[in-house]
Amino acid sequence: MKYSLSSLIVILLVGSTVLSVYLPVFNLPKLDGPEKVGTQTFHLTDQNRDEIFTEDQSDKRELMVQVWYPTENSNNNKRDTLFPKDKEMFKKYIQSFSNSLKLPEFLLDYLKYSQTNSYENVEILPSTSPYPVVLLSHGMGTSRVLHVSQAENLASHGYIVVTIDHTYSTFATLFPDGRVTDYKKSTTTLDERTKTGSIWTKDVEFVIDQIEKLNSGAIESQFKGKIDLDHIGAMGHSFGGATAFNATYLDQRIKAGVNMDGSLYEVENRDDINKPFMFIRSGSFEDWFANFEIDRNSDDEVTKSLSDELHIMKNVMNHGGKVIYVEGTQHFNFTDLQFYSELVKLSGITGDINGKRGSNIVNQYVLDFFNKQLKGTGGDLIQGPNDLYPEVKFVDPEEIK
Repeated sequence: MKYSLSSLIVILLVGSTVLSVYLPVFNLPKLDGPEKVGTQTFHLTDQNRDEIFTEDQSDKRELMVQVWYPTENSNNNKRDTLFPKDKEMFKKYIQSFSNSLKLPEFLLDYLKYSQTNSYENVEILPSTSPYPVVLLSHGMGTSRVLHVSQAENLASHGYIVVTIDHTYSTFATLFPDGRVTDYKKSTTTLDERTKTGSIWTKDVEFVIDQIEKLNSGAIESQFKGKIDLDHIGAMGHSFGGATAFNATYLDQRIKAGVNMDGSLYEVENRDDINKPFMFIRSGSFEDWFANFEIDRNSDDEVTKSLSDELHIMKNVMNHGGKVIYVEGTQHFNFTDLQFYSELVKLSGITGDINGKRGSNIVNQYVLDFFNKQLKGTGGDLIQGPNDLYPEVKFVDPEEIK
């Protein structure tokens, strides 16, 4: 009995040590902007669009969006948690999250302790001029919760940021009545990608409609008169990055956009973009580009689409836009998933670069781009190579045939 108990204690100690290393309680990187950040969540319903992902023909398209903004936090509120505080809602959310990752729920229970840098439902910081706004879309099958650090960083520098959960394309979207929706749609073919992309683009356009109502007071909120509707940007990761490009191209209200490592799903009639745009690709872009050059003459449908995408990138650069890639990164270095656990890096979906370093680089270049395009300041980083960020490589339009 004594030896058995000792063995059990050793196993528990080893197990707890391993879990603390690979599944640690984490907080998001500290803000580097001068302002504190507030956040508020809205449930929006587009009565003009039917929901095609459900069987009930009376369903309308519903979205959850989260707004991030500068604040004084004069009431000294506590920082918001990353995941829902309510125990039942947290459980429902984590069930969907764990099913998506194919992991036992208990392994993700530690997430309830992680905090953001934001304060929920606090007053917006008074300003003599309205704040520019940036809409942010997640990748396919992920969630707005994986882009909190990016939203917080921009908000700390004087932006209003609106993150969108594209319903039924997330691992989980939690609604105020306790419903949790999960991932419903496959995008394995180009046709499916285009159809789903159209829905996401309309989501962005609808959210801008609601932002206009928030600013006018048609929707009652503290944001009346606080939003600069003449300076709207869009950004996103992966499928959300492709959506940012598509929405920027189609919606005249969007003045500039950023695509973080997203392959475009709509390349037809998209080569004459005349707005500032920036593509930020992962470190694998250099090898991908080299391999593509070998197969360029293939008649394959995918190869043709990639060729059209490169042509779009070249046109973007010829109109003053940028195409850069960050050495040492992989696809999910453009999300907060890199902070969750060292196991993420072992899986290969993030690169060799330190997670906080990679996040900081992306945040600095996104901020510099939007500062130049939406505020008329800065723009130094996006001009060319910088000794502070040797990992960032600029693509020359002459390299693209």
